[in-house]
Amino acid sequence: MSKFKYQAYKQLQLATANVYADAREAAAKLGITEELKGQLGLTGAVSNCHGLLTRKVTEAMEAGARKVINNANLNERVRELVKSHYGDEWDAACVNTCEAGLWVTIDTLFTPPLTGRGSPYRARYIAPYERHLHHQGGYGRPFPPRYKDLFADRGTTAGELGFSGKRQNELDVIYARLSGANYDCHGIKYHPCPLLADVDARESVKEIAALADRHADALTGFISLGYDLPGYGYGQRSENGAPALQRGIAEIANRYHLPYVADNAWGTPFVGVDPRASGADIMIYSMDKAAGAPTVGLIIGKEEPMVAVRRALGMHGDRWGTTTSHGKAAYVTNDPGKEGLLGAIASLEVLQSDSDAFTDAINELNGIVQEIAADQPAAIRDGLRITKSFNSMAVEINYEDTWKNGRHGVPIFSIEDMYAGSHLIQGGMAQMGLVPTIAYDANLLISLGLGTTDEEGRLIRDRAQIVTRAAFEAMRIVSRHSGFTD
Repeated sequence: MSKFKYQAYKQLQLATANVYADAREAAAKLGITEELKGQLGLTGAVSNCHGLLTRKVTEAMEAGARKVINNANLNERVRELVKSHYGDEWDAACVNTCEAGLWVTIDTLFTPPLTGRGSPYRARYIAPYERHLHHQGGYGRPFPPRYKDLFADRGTTAGELGFSGKRQNELDVIYARLSGANYDCHGIKYHPCPLLADVDARESVKEIAALADRHADALTGFISLGYDLPGYGYGQRSENGAPALQRGIAEIANRYHLPYVADNAWGTPFVGVDPRASGADIMIYSMDKAAGAPTVGLIIGKEEPMVAVRRALGMHGDRWGTTTSHGKAAYVTNDPGKEGLLGAIASLEVLQSDSDAFTDAINELNGIVQEIAADQPAAIRDGLRITKSFNSMAVEINYEDTWKNGRHGVPIFSIEDMYAGSHLIQGGMAQMGLVPTIAYDANLLISLGLGTTDEEGRLIRDRAQIVTRAAFEAMRIVSRHSGFTD
């Protein structure tokens, strides 16, 4: 066993070829045949390999593809579905991706105006220092300066148009460290990892409130993830069942009469975290992740802030006075297109009328994960937190507790490892012939849709067992080569 963490990761780096060789050898024992390779994955929620659509969604898209339909009418159907579930004071708009939804929402609600006389002022929004921060927390210049280099490596592949190119004019973002979180360095690409399973929501909200008071004169909004999983810092619940951290941020935002935006990319409308309960003014989804739609984003929010968002998208009304349009505006580049709208509508209709098809599959998948986890070596098994989420339609396997009490645990890979290709658990699964999940900061998520469900959305049990066993086997192989287990 290495004395220092970095030495364990150096040892792993040197053993990469052996890790991958062991993973390839394990594939046959796990039942990953040549026919299955490339056809199975742990989740349909990764951008490089989307999940398969259900029959109802594909039929709706095909039926509409050959019809003459005004897209404004499709926008209206989205509004009807959202209002029928959340209430008339809520509104909605589809965009081409969730990231586009973040961009237009932050630009319209957080960024200072560019027009008019005088120099533009600077504005700031507050974001918890959490996972996926380059998305919801990447649209301003980082404050305080200790974080200004946080996304440097992730942005280099695209040069000036990398992650730093998303920054809005005259906008800063304040990163709020979370009480109870651990930001230790891990990985072959050694980097701070937000380990959030022990986040204290109450104390974190106090610290965010203090930051808001300090920056009140320049503050224009708040943002966070919209998830409900412990590994993301949202395990504690408020009295109404919503994640307590989200509810606390919403209360601070209300105090300042500022918008609170929740990035619920890996979330499910109608079934998952309810923006009415969490207090979010706007919640943004990637409908192709958990909701079973084609690539399309969905913005759901209270009517007042949604007017600005819908106007920027050119769908809030024509110049001569109408209640809807589908035209050209600041963000016409984020038009979802007819097929995206048709798929989003079909998905929302299924979620509204037949959500059991989703939740039943997750209940069954959770049982499989729990059963296979129980067969793992005690050193791994005793440090796992396994949580099912109807919001993300996934089962989270969090293993940061294997590092408790100062001991070395299952190797934790940073997000920089994921982008650099040095995340050996992911890489091991790829060597087995599987499409790996989004995985970093001691988290693995297994969800539906990538060869593990049929055209009705029902779980294919034997395939779900294969991908789950493969995830745990990759974890065991990497743990063995790091010296954590024999």
